[in-house]
Amino acid sequence: MTAVVMENISYDPALTKLLNSLEEHKSDIPSCTDEEFGFLSELLKSKELNALVNVHNKILANIKDDKFFPVLSNSMEIDVDVLDMLASKTHKSEECKELFYLLQKPHIQGLLCTHDSVAQKDYYPRLSEIPLEVDEDEETVKIVQLVKSDEPLGATIKTCEITGKIIIARIMHGGAADRSGLIHVGDEVVEVNGISVEGKTPNDVLKILQNSEGTITFKIIPADSKSGIRESKVRVRAHFSYKAAEDPYIPCKEAGLDFNNGDVLHIVSQDDAYWWQARREGDRNMRAGLIPSRALQERRIILERQQNDKTDDNADSMSLCSVPVPLPSLCPRPSTSSSHGSPTKCNLNSIKTKKIMYDATENDDFDREEIPTYEEVAKLYPRPGLYRPIVLIGPPGVGRNELKRRLMATDPNKFKTPVPYTSRPPRPGEIDGKEYHFVTREKIDEDIEAGKFIEYGEYKGNLYGTSGESVNSLIDSGFVCILNPHYQALKMLRTPQSKPYVIYIKPPRFEILKETRNEYRARSTFDESNSRGFTDDEFNEILHSAARIEFLYSHLFDQVIINADLSMAFEQLVSEILRIESEPLWVPASWVQ
Repeated sequence: MTAVVMENISYDPALTKLLNSLEEHKSDIPSCTDEEFGFLSELLKSKELNALVNVHNKILANIKDDKFFPVLSNSMEIDVDVLDMLASKTHKSEECKELFYLLQKPHIQGLLCTHDSVAQKDYYPRLSEIPLEVDEDEETVKIVQLVKSDEPLGATIKTCEITGKIIIARIMHGGAADRSGLIHVGDEVVEVNGISVEGKTPNDVLKILQNSEGTITFKIIPADSKSGIRESKVRVRAHFSYKAAEDPYIPCKEAGLDFNNGDVLHIVSQDDAYWWQARREGDRNMRAGLIPSRALQERRIILERQQNDKTDDNADSMSLCSVPVPLPSLCPRPSTSSSHGSPTKCNLNSIKTKKIMYDATENDDFDREEIPTYEEVAKLYPRPGLYRPIVLIGPPGVGRNELKRRLMATDPNKFKTPVPYTSRPPRPGEIDGKEYHFVTREKIDEDIEAGKFIEYGEYKGNLYGTSGESVNSLIDSGFVCILNPHYQALKMLRTPQSKPYVIYIKPPRFEILKETRNEYRARSTFDESNSRGFTDDEFNEILHSAARIEFLYSHLFDQVIINADLSMAFEQLVSEILRIESEPLWVPASWVQ
């Protein structure tokens, strides 16, 4: 036998064995010429063929059940995380800058979205179920076994109103039931651990589960149609705090998701009218949790405000018992049942306050309180040379003008504020276009009618206002536009075109407010001559106005700075502006579409 001399490379054993066999039986193949044998021998000894066979073998070794499985299914989330990390490093490295812009390319993000859709089996068209060959009088029964652990099973059950049977009402995304792929919404539960559930209530079934140890066996009649669980990609910012343990109406307290006011949530399912499924953004926990839907939370807030305000004679008879009933769940603790109800909306009366300059439009229609629950958001990345305007909101006398003055003094070539318009004649020394744009009252009335002013008002018989065009002009010219408008102007300023960053300048409590203003000998903004300090009544007016602004507009704030110490508040303001220019931030989703 002729031995084949192999180089010190990773040759495939099967190819080596085949080559040796050919060498051994060469003489037994009379039709094979030396040229043909040489070609075949060189092919079997080639590094390229052996490398391909090695790769093929390694792939086969990692495949189970002859199927490929994705390593992960959230590549788009990882892309966003990488962009967050790169955002602050683009000025340090050209490679980081190039990767930062590459990962934002539509075709790259489209590829990642497609990968995630395939990995989550979230694609169309969906093939119809293969019909089961069963007798007409027989039902298909499925046996499902799940191992009981500290983790909730992630499913809720209810009694079918038509048949009276126990059925699966909800499957929690990422929970044990969802990951098993064996239980679906609408499936009828026949037995649990050999115990028939016929005639039993959902709470009876929960008691059976509580007393079970180890493996739990369900006998289930599959639903006629099964729709796969599709994960939504919606992100929202919550405008209220929530604790599932304190909610008596949640279907399963263990399945609830706690969150705080301002948290960004990933809404993975809105299939249920009253209970959404969500994860906190960035949370790596696969299982989603239950949170109240927008309709349910709006109803709760309305009922709570009606009870607190006693706005009508029926307020005493209303209670949260009319909130929609949650469904019992496959969790250790049974839930409380109640009666069903439909979500409603109503308009609540707004509170009147003292008239000050720039609030000529204050009325019930414009200044009506909103019912903030969730706001859909998306990431907005910093735009080189195009800065978001900074809007300082707060009550008169809180120190916004001084903060704006200090900020503009740090870099007059970067920070600008729009020049307001007025119908009054210029005073000695005033230059048109510097302190004010001096125009006729008819011209201002005409522009107000055309909707060109973001705010306006009348003071001592003269009109004053700020035009939207002047704000846009500063933004387009590459300046950081600084605004400190009346709070009602927020509704006109907060648009996809200007994309403002709203900072609420909040007063401290009364004792600190009085102490700090007296210490710095602050002049009263309520006095036209600006020649005296604030009175206690004026301090109380500042706090009262602040409470009103927070009640009506807190859901529109991007940041809150408490102006207890002017120097510290200014440092916070500068730090916040640097963050806006360097970090991607959550904004209303319509701003990035």
